[in-house]
This record gives sequence, structure tokens and C-alpha cells, in this order.
Amino acid sequence: MKFLHTSDWHLGRQFHNVSLLDDQKAVLKQITQYIESNQVDALVIAGDVYDRSVPPTAAIEVMDQFVNHICGELNVPIILIPGNHDGAQRLGFGSDRMRESGLHIIADFEDMLTPVVLESDTGSVAFFGMPYNDPELVRHYYKEAVSTHDEAHQLLSERIQQQFSPEHKNVLISHCFVDGAIESESERPLSIGGSDRVSHQHFVGFDYVALGHLHQPQKKGEEHIRYSGSLMKYSFSEQHQKKGMTLVELNSDGFVSATHINLTAPHQMRIIEGEMEKILVEGKTDPNNQDYVMVRLLDQHAILNPMEKLRSVYPNVLHLEKPGMLVGVEQEMAQAKLARSEMDMFRDFFSQAQDSQLSEEQDQALSQIIKQLNQQ
Repeated sequence: MKFLHTSDWHLGRQFHNVSLLDDQKAVLKQITQYIESNQVDALVIAGDVYDRSVPPTAAIEVMDQFVNHICGELNVPIILIPGNHDGAQRLGFGSDRMRESGLHIIADFEDMLTPVVLESDTGSVAFFGMPYNDPELVRHYYKEAVSTHDEAHQLLSERIQQQFSPEHKNVLISHCFVDGAIESESERPLSIGGSDRVSHQHFVGFDYVALGHLHQPQKKGEEHIRYSGSLMKYSFSEQHQKKGMTLVELNSDGFVSATHINLTAPHQMRIIEGEMEKILVEGKTDPNNQDYVMVRLLDQHAILNPMEKLRSVYPNVLHLEKPGMLVGVEQEMAQAKLARSEMDMFRDFFSQAQDSQLSEEQDQALSQIIKQLNQQ
């Protein structure tokens, strides 16, 4: 049995008011091409298919086309659960009918206890989905004293394992924060104060656990308990993460291997650091100058229209930081003074605006004006 584990697509997401849907479509095409070229028994999506509970129409259309191709044309079943970004009821609409076409949406507690059983050369595999739910919903449904995510997942995991059959290998699909795993800036917190953490011990009885929510690919606790990571990079903090999906192999004895398959978006997210002049020179020959970029300017003098200058070589500069302008500010502010004088700042401004320096007479005149203003 071989299947693909992926999660956190966030279709319809925007980043600094820029739509990422075209990049997402390009990455989904890579998944499609992999399935077309390699034999897999299923595609598992561990939550956060969309970026919000009421997704934009364009994002729904992208998902619709993808599902039609994978399930309808390639005859590969898709098994998915809602994440904390998805609206479970909306995502699960018509799931009973869709199941006949190979799309299995496990969106409520009743579906959770009925696995999707797939046959393979190495035997039957039961896929159980644990849709994302707040502890309050679990407590209300089961009438149990559940107050944290950990207690909720312990209860749900026990209920699922009661449904195990000795004839099946068992896969769990869950969307949660396993304690000790590495988080990223682009994830929406599940709760405040650490009560969203879940122990991996609740999952050790499964043959594989396909996790979603955390955007960095990683394993936690055991080799077979894994996050596939997000579809693509969703924050500048993720610039060094290797995005992709996980190819999972099971045999008659259980877990065999999990292999990371790289996926690359057309626009990467990068942080570029340096002084303006150097960045402009290097940008002219940068083969990846179309990436989504955050620039940290190290210049310590004022620069007029820095975004306009930067976008002449990096069209997709989305954010600008100026840590160089803060050098010495904290010490000077403690003495109620600016790190640079008003005169220094105006000289920088004049140089940028006029592409020339103040004459001696202009400099003296402006110094006198500033001195008079400070005495008032």
C-alpha cells in the first residue's frame, strides 16, 4: 500500500494582499503529475483545504477541478478531513454521495468511527479521520469531562481504536498540535496558553498517523507519526523549509517508510538583507527576482522612495524593514535625543530628492533655521 499524505493547502490565501491562488494551482499540478506518473492507492489531505470557512469561489473552482481529475479521471480516491480553517459542515456537504465517486470527506463524529477501507496487494488498510474539533464540541457530543485538546484527542483516539479490526492496518488522519513539534508564523493558534498541545502517545497504536496543522514537515515521537507540512510557504519565516508531500508505504506488518516528495511554488518567499546599493546591483542579475521578498535595509541614512527603488529589480517586494535606521536610537532616546540630528536627516533627504548635496550657504542657512526653531 502506497499513499500520499499532504495537508494545509489553504486554498484562497492572500499574503500581504497578494493572492497566492495561481501559485497554489501550480503546486497542485505537480501533485497531479506525480500521481499520473507513479502508482499510488490514495491521496490523504489532513485538513485546512481552504484558508477560511467560507472560501472564495475561485478557490472552490480550483479544488473542484483537482478532485474531478484525481478521482474522476485517474480513479485515485481522496480522503480528507476539515482543519481549523475549514468549515466542517460546508466542507462535508454531500459527502455521502461524493463517497461513491472516490471523494471521502470525514467531517463529523459519526463518520469518524466508520473507516474508509482500501484494498492493496499487502492487505486491507482502514483510514480513520479525526476532524478538527474544539474540546467544547467533544465535551458536548460525548458528555465527557473534556477541557483541553489533549483530553479531547485522547478520548477520540480511544473511541476510534475500539473500532479496529484484526484484518486491517490502521491509518489515522488528524489536525492538531502535537506537543514539542516545531511551529511556524503562518499557523493560526488553536487556543491560548498552551492548552492546544496534544501528546503523541495517543497515536502510537496506529500504523501511520497523517497529521495536519503545523506547516513544517516533521515527525514527532515516532517515525510513523508525521506532519507533511503545508502545500507551499506561507510566511517569510518558512523561507528555508522544504515544502512537499509525504509518500507513505505500508505492508502486511505495518509501517515501512515515509519519503518526502518536494513541491516547489513558482514564487518562493525570501528575506534579502543588505544595503540598498548592493541589493540593487545583485537584483539586476538575480535569476529568481520574481520571488516574494521581504527586504531588510541596513543603510543607516534616510532613503527616499525605497520601495520604488527595490521594486525596479524585485517586482514582488511585499515588506520592508529598516533595522539600520535604528542603530543607536535606544541609547539616544534614553537621553531624549534622536540617533541622528535634524540636520543630518535633512541632508540625507536633500541628497535623495535632488541627487546633489547642499551648498555651503544652504547648509548654513538651514542650520540657523533649525537652531531658531529649537529655541522656541
